[in-house]
Amino acid sequence: MRLVTWNINSLRLRLGLLRQVVETLRPDVLCLQEIKVDDPLFPLEECRALEFAHVLFRGMKSYNGVAILSKFPAERVETPDWCGKGDCRHLAARIQGTEVHCLYVPAGGDEPDPETNPKFAHKLAFLDELTAWLPTRYGPADRLVLTGDFNVAPLETDVWSHRQLLKVVSHTPVEVERLARLQASLGWVDAVRRFIPPSEHLYSWWSYRSPDWQKNDRGRRLDHVWVTPPLAAGLRSALVARECRQWTQPSDHVPVLIEGDF
Repeated sequence: MRLVTWNINSLRLRLGLLRQVVETLRPDVLCLQEIKVDDPLFPLEECRALEFAHVLFRGMKSYNGVAILSKFPAERVETPDWCGKGDCRHLAARIQGTEVHCLYVPAGGDEPDPETNPKFAHKLAFLDELTAWLPTRYGPADRLVLTGDFNVAPLETDVWSHRQLLKVVSHTPVEVERLARLQASLGWVDAVRRFIPPSEHLYSWWSYRSPDWQKNDRGRRLDHVWVTPPLAAGLRSALVARECRQWTQPSDHVPVLIEGDF
């Protein structure tokens, strides 16, 4: 199975790029975040035309939203309403004996202080609730994939400057610690770092604000694919499709691909 996760940053705006991603990376399962479309307006037929016979989505107007496109039969798995906000950040499906969970973790705003910044408090609460819930439903022996835009760059090599970003939302110690707790909850394996070692700098997001993102290369690795231990042995390859950031009217995130025996 070839699984791709991508924060598309508006599905209807980037249907052409979605087609390019499918043609280039040939995913069997495609997890999308920030689709920004209410369910009645979801471009279902356009997605099916890309040979995804099974399409699940959970969207809202203008913000957030997640989708799972699959060439294999996909059965929706119910998940909680995190933080009671109904903001469409989690979608799960049972595919070929594996549960695939597509996440869009809150970005957290600009100020890394939960006392003064409600967006940052929401982000921490979201991660806390997810971390507490997972072990009540699953165990490390279950076949699970947790993927999406986690909005946290945990390693020093996941950001362009560890020292300069320690107080910048997405790489602060409190966020890194929360993500580490989530990873420990079921012994999740970072599938991408199985193939691209932690010693190498690796990014999946570059700000639109950069006048020359390639030259400055001030990126962060915010997009992740984790698997539970039973799936780790079947991992075959990983790719962060950096070239997609050069396409016309791109998302600020690039697709991440994992191939394995899922």
